[in-house]
Amino acid sequence: MTGVVATGVGSWPGQDVREALRVLRGELASGQAPDGVVALPYLAELPARGPGADMIGRTAQLLVDLPVDLQPQGWRLVDRPGRDVERALSLWRQDLDELAETFDGYAGPLKVQVVGPWTMAAALWKPLGDKVLSDSGATRDLTESLAEGVAAHVADVRRLIPGAQVVLQVDEPSLSAVFAGRIRSESGYRTLRTPEREEAQTALGRVLDQPAAADRGAHCCADDPPVDVLVGAGARFLALDLARLDGRRWEQVAVAHEAGVRLWAGMDLDAAEAAEPLRRVWSELGLPVRDLGEVGVIPPCGLAGVTPDGARTATRRAVELAARLAETARS
Repeated sequence: MTGVVATGVGSWPGQDVREALRVLRGELASGQAPDGVVALPYLAELPARGPGADMIGRTAQLLVDLPVDLQPQGWRLVDRPGRDVERALSLWRQDLDELAETFDGYAGPLKVQVVGPWTMAAALWKPLGDKVLSDSGATRDLTESLAEGVAAHVADVRRLIPGAQVVLQVDEPSLSAVFAGRIRSESGYRTLRTPEREEAQTALGRVLDQPAAADRGAHCCADDPPVDVLVGAGARFLALDLARLDGRRWEQVAVAHEAGVRLWAGMDLDAAEAAEPLRRVWSELGLPVRDLGEVGVIPPCGLAGVTPDGARTATRRAVELAARLAETARS
C-alpha cells in the first residue's frame, strides 16, 4: 500500500455488526479518499456482544485442535468444547456473513485482526494448572495451532471477498507485560516465566508469516512496546500509541523505518494538532519529511469504549489527518 494509511485498530462500539461494517465501508472504502491516502476498512470487533466477542475468546475460536471453554477465571483449554464455544462460533459466522454481504463486489485492501501468541498465552489457562505462558511446550503448541487457524481465517476472507487484499494485524497488548515479568501465576504469589527474545520473535513470526496476506504487521498499545521484537518477528508495519513511546523506542522506530517497516501512528484524534507530536519527533530523528507519506493514522487503541457516533467521527478524523500528513510529505 502506497500512501498514508487511515484505519482503525479493530474494536467498535455496540452490538450491530452489520451497521458497523456499513459505516466502515462508507467511510473507508468509498473510493473517495484524498490524494495520497489509503483508506483501509476492517472487520470490526464488537466486544459489547459478550463472551466470545471479547478479544481472547474471539481468537480462541480460530485455534485448531485446541478447544476452549469459559471458566470463572477466563478462557481455558479443555478436552472438548464447552457451551460458550457454540455462541462464540455463531458470532464468527455472523461476522463473516455480514462481511461478505456488506463488501460484496469490493476490491481493495481489507484488514482483519487476531490476538498474537504471547497475549493469548498470557490469558489462556491450561486444562489443569496455570496459564499457557508458564509452560514453554504448551506455548509452542498454542502458537502452531494459532498460526494454522489464522491461515484458514485469511483464506476464508479471501474466498468470501475475492477482490480483497487481506491485511493481517496481530494484536499483542500483553507482550510488554510478558517481557517485564508482570504476568502472575494462579496463586498470585509468583510471576510466570519471561521468554527469551529469540523465542518471542519466533512465535510471533510464526503467526505473522501468512503468505496469503497482502500485508501483515503487529499492534501493541501498551507502555514500552518491544519494537525490536515486533520487527524481528517480521512485522511490515507497527501500530503503536505514540504517547507510549520514549526516546529509546522512538530510535527503534526510526531504525525500523529505515529498514522499510512502516509506522501506523496511534494519535489522540480529538486533539486540534493531533499529528504535531509525530511531525516534531520525525524532524528530531532526522527522518525525511517526504517519508511521512508512508505512515499510517489510527486511534491510540480500539473504539469499543466510545459511542457509535464517536467511532464514526474518529474514523473520519483519521482520514482527515492522513490527508494532512500526505500534503506535508509533498511540500
